[in-house]
This record gives sequence, C-alpha cells and structure tokens, in this order.
Amino acid sequence: MPRPSLKLVVLAGVALLAGGFVVAAFALRSTPAAAPPPPEAVPATAQAASSGFPVPPKGGVLYARQMGGEALALGVVPGRGTVLAQASVLSGQRQGVSGLSVSLNGKPAEDCGSGCYRARLTSRPQSVTVHVRKTNWQVHLPTPWPPRDATAIVDQATAAWRALDSLSFDEHLSSDAVHSTTSTWRVESPGKVAYSVAGGGPDGIIVGEKRWDRTTPTGKWVESRQSRVTQPVPAWTAVQDAHVLGEGVLRGRRVWRVSFFDPGTPAWFTVAIDKKTYHTLESEMITTAHFMHDVYGAFNTTPAIKAPS
Repeated sequence: MPRPSLKLVVLAGVALLAGGFVVAAFALRSTPAAAPPPPEAVPATAQAASSGFPVPPKGGVLYARQMGGEALALGVVPGRGTVLAQASVLSGQRQGVSGLSVSLNGKPAEDCGSGCYRARLTSRPQSVTVHVRKTNWQVHLPTPWPPRDATAIVDQATAAWRALDSLSFDEHLSSDAVHSTTSTWRVESPGKVAYSVAGGGPDGIIVGEKRWDRTTPTGKWVESRQSRVTQPVPAWTAVQDAHVLGEGVLRGRRVWRVSFFDPGTPAWFTVAIDKKTYHTLESEMITTAHFMHDVYGAFNTTPAIKAPS
C-alpha cells in the first residue's frame, strides 16, 4: 500500500474551507512522524496494476503530461533494433481509460490492459508521437540511447532532501484544465510547515502537535491539534526506472533532468537535480487529477517557522 499520508489529519483544518485542494497537495508529500518505511517498488507496482492503474512498462524511459483532467504517459523500452512504446491514459478516478484509438508514430497501438496501449517500433526513432483523441504529443528521445540509469542520482537527491534543515518552494497545482491554484511553502526540520495560497487564499502553519489556519490573509487564526509530521521529505515515496533525460543549466546551476515512476504514490516524476549539491531544483508530478509543478530554493536559509502571534 502507499505510505500513510496526513490527508485525514490535515483536511480537518480550517484551510479545507477554501484551500483543501492545496492542503491535499501537502498530504501527498507528508508522512506521520512514526510512519513505517515505504513498501518495495515491485509489490507497489503490482498493486497499482491490479487496481486498474496503467503502470508504465518495466525498463521504460518515462514521460508524462496533463491532458485536460487526465494523465497521459509514455514509456519507451530500448531493444535490439526496435523499441517498445507504451502510452498510458489515466482518468481522474485513478483508473485507466480503455477503448481509445491510440497511435504511436502513426502505428495503431494494441490494447495491453486498463488504459494501456502498446506498439513495437522498428529501428530507434528520434522521437515518438502519441496521438489520442485531439492530442498529438511529440516526445524527443535522449541521446545517447539508451540513456544513463539515474537510480543512484535520485537516491542521493532523496538523501539530500532528508538532510535539509529547511527550504522554500512555489507550487502550481491543477486537477484539470479549469481548476488550479498557486501557493508558496516553507518547511523546516523536524516537522514545521507554513503555506499561503496566492490570490487571497488561505494560510496554514504547523508546529509540532499544533496547527493554525485562516481562510484569508487578514482572517483570524484558528488553532487545532495536529499529528506530528516529518519534514523535509521529497514528494516521491519510491523510485522505479529512473533515467537521465538530459543535462543543462537551471538558474545558474548545472543539473541533470531525470524521470522516473513512483509506484508507491503512484505517479510519474520529472525532476531537475543540482549536480553539485543533489538538491532538487524543480519537480513535476503527474498522477490522478493531480498535476503539480514545484520550484525549490532557499535551501537551509528559509526563515524560521513560528506560531502566529
């Protein structure tokens, strides 16, 4: 099963009245202080598949994007003289969308399960174009091919997360093509959190076993009890099929751009990891009705989080 989250606890806060959407985002990346370690990737993947979630192909180089209120993912598995391409279509109800007409580089894809569509492409294509409904999505494959395994990079990035004293980040979160929110966050070890929703939305603060919420930036803080949380932690719970998609420079820092599947959530991730510090500078997560883009900074220099005065 996915690791326990704070969803039931956090949603009890007053912020639910106007900001439950953004609070749920925090719930997906948070663990109770006494949470057990995350499950092994293979059982989690099997569980997701059996529940109707269209898991990516084993060994695939992975990509994912929002398609309205659905998630569209592509997995490309290297082979000798061919590649296996699989498109996954996930509904807003955590189920694969079946019965679609899907083509991969113009070749009709065969049904391979709930929301799963596959085609074997001859030679090594420079790109793969997924056509489904009115969407034409061209994905350029990395060079060299097959790309470098990035499991060790993500493992070090995970360790860097857990070693942080504090950080801040901006987040854009949407559930479909219409509903979205933007928020700013501060997190501080061992378990302090503060967030504010842009546009006059709610604010929230968690310190130890207490939390404070208000529905507007000038509203009255309402105190309530809170289970202890462990922060900072990354948004992912497990890592499968991590590959380096490319390298570059982001905000003056040399980075790897890495993709992988998290079978514990489950979700697809694309992240930018600082080559020197292994800090995650950006993260994009695609999963059920949850399309999240985070930009991270102020590592170990975030202002202290305190209870409201």
